[in-house]
Amino acid sequence: MSILLDQSSRVIVQGITGREGQFHTKNMLAAGTAVVGGVTPGKGGTEVEGLPVFDTVAQAKKATGANASCIFVPGLGAADAIMEAADAGIRLIVCISEFIPVLDMVRAMRLVREKQVRLIGPNCPGLCTPGVGKIGIIPYGIFREGHVGFISRSGTLTYEVVSLLTAAGIGQSTCVGIGGDPIIGTTFTDCLHLFEHDEQTSAVVMCGEIGGSDEEDAAEYIKQMSKPVVGFISGRTAPPGKRMGHAGAIISGNTGTAQGKVAALQAAGVPVADTIFDIPELLKQVAGKKL
Repeated sequence: MSILLDQSSRVIVQGITGREGQFHTKNMLAAGTAVVGGVTPGKGGTEVEGLPVFDTVAQAKKATGANASCIFVPGLGAADAIMEAADAGIRLIVCISEFIPVLDMVRAMRLVREKQVRLIGPNCPGLCTPGVGKIGIIPYGIFREGHVGFISRSGTLTYEVVSLLTAAGIGQSTCVGIGGDPIIGTTFTDCLHLFEHDEQTSAVVMCGEIGGSDEEDAAEYIKQMSKPVVGFISGRTAPPGKRMGHAGAIISGNTGTAQGKVAALQAAGVPVADTIFDIPELLKQVAGKKL
């Protein structure tokens, strides 16, 4: 078993005829993902990588039975793409797009909640279930099947840590890049809840960063979990008031500091790695043979 992406997932790509959409559609297919079509308004009736292209998500869903979507629409149109997918009844929406205006995301999130669909992102690398495939831009070759769930706000940090886990012989159940924007569809706590109830997952790695309170909220949830969690917080040397990479990675006063996040996780009994290179050994200490 796994979370979010499994053998029942049928994926469409919104923005499939664009450069990024075409490139990553090819890579998702190579990873084994069941990509069944794409959507670009005005390009209906054409094909990309042998897949049918439709003018609307509703048409694509009706024709292909799609239940998941990956969005490569540019930032100014990405919120509308999210809302179109949600309105069409797509159950899992993964939005890779960055530079989405905050007020646009406020509108999109309202509809996402009304329709009770799952949104990953925006401004995220997507997700991967080894042995099944990936949705997004994550490099599939670094993964191996296993029992560790992985969650991160950072795409490149995801790739670095997963590579370290695989090199240490530690496989993954599902990896989720939740995104680094101030408004995202799925939080650390949401993913922890899914991993807690996933039979394949024995332990979880959570990589956070400065800014916001998502990690502190997650720490409260971890207190009631039965599965061990290993944490890492990036941005410990970031100066207050400076945005570091992600739009959500900004410290405001005493809120969102690395020190505060580390303290909250440690208070929840989570071992926090000083560097990413410490993560595999900490996992072995807390999960042992379950890995």
